[in-house]
Amino acid sequence: MKKPFYFLLLLSVILELGCENKPTNPQESVQSNWEIGPFIKQDAENPILIPNPELVFLDPVSGEETAFEARNVLNPSAVVKDGKVHLIYRAQDQKMTSRIALATSEDGIHFTKEKEPIFFPKKDDMLVYEAFGGVEDPRVVQGPNREYILTYTSYDGKTARLCLATSTDLKEWTKHGPVLKDPKNINLWSKSGAIVVEQFGVEMRAKKIDGKYWMYFGDTDLFMAHSTNLIDWKVLENEENNTMVSVLHPRPGYFDSRLVEPGPYALWTKDGINLIYNASNAANNNDPNLPKFTYAAGQALFSASKPYQLIDRTKGYFIYPDKDYEKIGEVNEVCFVEGMVFFKDQWFLYYGTADSKIGVAIAEK
Repeated sequence: MKKPFYFLLLLSVILELGCENKPTNPQESVQSNWEIGPFIKQDAENPILIPNPELVFLDPVSGEETAFEARNVLNPSAVVKDGKVHLIYRAQDQKMTSRIALATSEDGIHFTKEKEPIFFPKKDDMLVYEAFGGVEDPRVVQGPNREYILTYTSYDGKTARLCLATSTDLKEWTKHGPVLKDPKNINLWSKSGAIVVEQFGVEMRAKKIDGKYWMYFGDTDLFMAHSTNLIDWKVLENEENNTMVSVLHPRPGYFDSRLVEPGPYALWTKDGINLIYNASNAANNNDPNLPKFTYAAGQALFSASKPYQLIDRTKGYFIYPDKDYEKIGEVNEVCFVEGMVFFKDQWFLYYGTADSKIGVAIAEK
């Protein structure tokens, strides 16, 4: 018996709608149960932070009044404190010197900026590392006593160095120098320290695993360091040749074919450690659906007891540049995720857009 015409018509409409709703990323698949998300960009509000050339402070190095975020705001970290989201972000002046500034929000979307940066180069022991390019790309977590641990990048015009500082109030900071203090590593290019944390409500506290704190770092391959006190760190090395061990690396043919770099903190759960990571698409042997050198983000899962052991990894990206302010700016084609908070029973993910502005995406619990 032939099916009625209207039934076939309805079936074709359903199939057509199904095709229209397929993911735009052909590498995407059904989300694994360990992934955080899906995240939805807040397009009606984004970008939520833009440069303000009227914010000026007295630079202690030059002695000059400086519009410290006249050029760009980008790559923020975030914490929840006193019922507010505190956005700790990178601010860049017209000379391309970076400092770290602070903005607060009652709703996680609309922010009020502090009038001066909270962390910047001074005439101190760290000036030799920070004088030219400044301090970049903050990531903030809490320690066992709820103190704040800041990993950041110092740049002297030649070498980027992963560094660390601590604070009790997010405004006054004590610098502890480069993370890679060993003389054989002190001059290595190092960036982007994502400490493994455990969630306690809205607080993300550094987590000890087998008696050690752990940190992912790097901006080509990902490496690891461990510490017993969150101040002094030792690189995870290959015992045979004393070289750093790569725990996550680029993949030809994928969105992360050029490099991988940590996003926010790495979140420990009993099922594993979720590391949201940034990635860049290579010029060749890349994901053909993205322009070359596009920055998009994926997620990786490491063992809960062996943080250097990779268990799973997304085949596709979950956020990528598709808005004008993400595609065109200081660096084109960039969504760079770096801050995440659990706030009002949702995940707020903050990211730099084209190295020029800041956006937010939200996921349900």
